Amino acid sequence: MAKSPVRTVKHLLTRPIRLPRLTPYVPAPDDPTIFWFNSERDDIIREVTRRCVERHVHEQRPLEYVLNEVAHEEVKRLESQRDDEARDSLGFWRQTMRRVGRMSESEKKETLRLICERMSWDIAGNFDPRVYQFATRAVPPLLTGVMKPSALPEDLMTMASGTHVVDEMLRTEGNIEHLKHLAKRGTLVFVPTHSSNLDSIALGYALMREGLPPVVYGAGKNLFTNPIISFFMHNLGAYRVDRRIRAALYKDVLKTYSCVMIERGYHSLFFPGGTRSRSGMLERKLKLGLAGTAIEAFSRNRVRGIARPVFFVPTTINYGLVLEAETLVEDWLKEAGKARYIIEDDEFSQLDRWLAFFRRVAQMESACVIRFGRPLDPFGNRVDDDGGSLTPDGRVIDPGTYVQFRGVPTIEPRRDAEYTREMGQVLVGEYERDTVLMSTQIVAHALFRRLVRATPGVDLFGRLRHRGEVTVRRDDLAREVGQMRERLRDLASRGEVHLSELADRGDATTLIDRVFSAWNGYHRRTIVIEHDGQITAEDPTMLLYYQNRLVPYAERVAGEGDLAAAREIARLG
Repeated sequence: MAKSPVRTVKHLLTRPIRLPRLTPYVPAPDDPTIFWFNSERDDIIREVTRRCVERHVHEQRPLEYVLNEVAHEEVKRLESQRDDEARDSLGFWRQTMRRVGRMSESEKKETLRLICERMSWDIAGNFDPRVYQFATRAVPPLLTGVMKPSALPEDLMTMASGTHVVDEMLRTEGNIEHLKHLAKRGTLVFVPTHSSNLDSIALGYALMREGLPPVVYGAGKNLFTNPIISFFMHNLGAYRVDRRIRAALYKDVLKTYSCVMIERGYHSLFFPGGTRSRSGMLERKLKLGLAGTAIEAFSRNRVRGIARPVFFVPTTINYGLVLEAETLVEDWLKEAGKARYIIEDDEFSQLDRWLAFFRRVAQMESACVIRFGRPLDPFGNRVDDDGGSLTPDGRVIDPGTYVQFRGVPTIEPRRDAEYTREMGQVLVGEYERDTVLMSTQIVAHALFRRLVRATPGVDLFGRLRHRGEVTVRRDDLAREVGQMRERLRDLASRGEVHLSELADRGDATTLIDRVFSAWNGYHRRTIVIEHDGQITAEDPTMLLYYQNRLVPYAERVAGEGDLAAAREIARLG
């Protein structure tokens, strides 16, 4: 049936758009690996398809079970979606369900191959060096125009110098030169914390600005519904992850795609938290399916005699304001929110909220701090300047010995799964040490601790109903913030956490002023009210969201009179 004009336009806008090219692009020898992606894409998809088919042909489960499972899950999903995809694909899956019982083994294998190939093509991304070059030149002034229109002329005049207004808001920390060196010796796998849909944009810009190579990364398919964002994401290395698909076969194809990419030396990015932190807390329960593919890729390369190292780079992305904070924390608190894995109607999809957010953060110094942690080998060992794996006592070891059996490299899924679990535990510790605490989080923690102290024995939901009931004198709040900051400085001096520049150096009164200004200029909800020197905690829910970043440190920054409240806060984690 022919599509209506409206459906056709909608279909075209949401499809990945690729720019035509009259002559083949030949990358320079020193270009990052991702510049070669388009010439390798067909071969990568063939390899992903081949491996997935072979794995299922040789496993104990009959092919009929695999095909039935994927067809059943897809029919169930598409019947509930009732969209263009359902109209295009539902017939195929229903027919597969009906026919699979009568298929010969060769027909089942061919059907499996077709499904795997179809899924691989849907996942595979694209990389266009022209879009990358355009983005490096156009995105910074574009962001300046949105965030601070009055600075745009100056920004355009200084484009040649490579400095932009956006650079004042995004700060990077960590040993960048070390990462640049390692990128030439092996494959980098960035594993950041995840607070906002802006994370991949902010991190991608930070990598570009610091001269680090671009990466491939999985992005939720829901993010590709905006044609402009879809165009850039699709042409800058993002591959599509459709979290609505529950079939085990799809997850297998996705992991195999990631594994093949890392084997071939494509620098990659995963969010081990899986989705944005709804609570604002640091992630502690990680979903390591994709991260595990980096360990498998290392093993497979060793089996083939390829000694290319893989380096995990724990990274924290820290915001003074979070674009989607109001929606995320409400989702966390609602029982129904626990099942809402994909949010399509939050602030990220609302242009007016983007404008309000960026205009507010334009007035903040270091509104976002991205901290690159110390690189690790796939087994959680730190690495030296040249990428050599180090034992805790500083000896250099061969990471290849971790994947050997009787001196020979092998592929052992159960062994690698155990290494992946251990990596997850290491990452949780690295996140805690590499978190950069922002002034909004510190002030929110001081106010929320007051609320806990004033409501002993009350559960969290009961406490959140105490809107506008806890008041503190400004002088007292400044004193508590100052004391807390001193304790945080002690933790920072021991390498247990980091502080943003403002949080570290600003006096407590300035800190409070800037935090209130940031909250009141962006959030629709009134978080605090100040009148005649008295500060009232008006919205405990938003205070909870921002203070949650301090949950792991709550007891360590509490004075003697606040220990009971700090213990209650620590139990939130």
